[in-house]
Amino acid sequence: MISTQAAALGFDPTRLARVATRIEADLAAGKYHGAALRVARRGETVLDLTLGHADRAAGRALQADDAFVSFSIGKQFTNALVLNRVERGDLHLAMQVRELIPGFETRGLREVNLFQLLTHTSGLLSAIPTVPLEVLTNITALTDWVATQRPESLPGERVNYSIIVAHSVMAEMLRRVDGGQRSFGQMIREDLFEPLGMHRTSLGPRADLVAKLCPAVACYEAPGMFYPEEVAGVGAVVLMDGAEIPAGGYLTCIDDLHRFAQMLARGGELDGVRILSPRTLDYCTQNHTGGLRNVLFDYARDTRGWQAWPANIGIGFFMRGEGLQPGPMSNFSSARTFCGWGAGSTCFWVDPVQQLSFAFLSTGLMEETWHCERLQRLSDLVVTALTD
Repeated sequence: MISTQAAALGFDPTRLARVATRIEADLAAGKYHGAALRVARRGETVLDLTLGHADRAAGRALQADDAFVSFSIGKQFTNALVLNRVERGDLHLAMQVRELIPGFETRGLREVNLFQLLTHTSGLLSAIPTVPLEVLTNITALTDWVATQRPESLPGERVNYSIIVAHSVMAEMLRRVDGGQRSFGQMIREDLFEPLGMHRTSLGPRADLVAKLCPAVACYEAPGMFYPEEVAGVGAVVLMDGAEIPAGGYLTCIDDLHRFAQMLARGGELDGVRILSPRTLDYCTQNHTGGLRNVLFDYARDTRGWQAWPANIGIGFFMRGEGLQPGPMSNFSSARTFCGWGAGSTCFWVDPVQQLSFAFLSTGLMEETWHCERLQRLSDLVVTALTD
């Protein structure tokens, strides 16, 4: 649905209609199963789409209140709470992990700091760790395990995206400065989700969300960043009783993701609730990794023939940056556009120059490079529908 206010907000409605046409064509071609998309400008929704299936195998149509596994957009939920605690003075960007977690007082780990965790330059394990599920889903236990491992590289030496462990370490830091009385799931619910009105988002399973959950199934067979069975496996692990995976184990819906993106688009405030300072967002949404590439995407050179490109990572967010490059944001967006995206299915981005936000959740997970390409094409259609 295109808002009747779209033209007044600077969009050509005919051009904006191309977004739905593209998604419908992709669904008909079997590239993925369903999608929910919300685009807003200057705080007003201009495009609201719910298309395709929640569960294609069962013939269940996608509904606006359906729940999705967040995958890695959950990192930005966690990062927002980390930055909120920096603003409160409980943490600071140069704080070394060992100041709160003595187990990091070891060779190779003692230099790791919060800034490096937020920019994926800590050197901590990139891959999903091969530990028992009761460790993987327990923040304290996984952090204790990380403290026994040597880093993959020196802190600050390279960008190597940490899929799970870095955010468990940050969540444990948050728990400790909070006094250790609340679980991390309780903290983020009470201090982020409830204040923002994100009432259909949770860390781990919640009965009402599980009842409306879209299953995590892959639409590809050839391995890429993840094997198809790994993606489906993560979706199942998220639903384990008591599971807390702050890097991506959230359940959420399109309305809540839209509200989160709007908070960021409005400089850290929504409906009178301020989570972050505009100054914090201005500093954090800059490229803090220079020309370093994201090592995690090296496989794309072989599988897709892509040349290496700068990681363009801010403090807790991914940046559009300068120049032509692959990624989930439009190359026509401003260089200050920032985002988060998750394995084959989820994304949000905010262009602060155009006062534009984009929130996207989908079913039928795509291989990661094709997911990025899909998002960039949709983002191009949104941005080039602007006429002012």
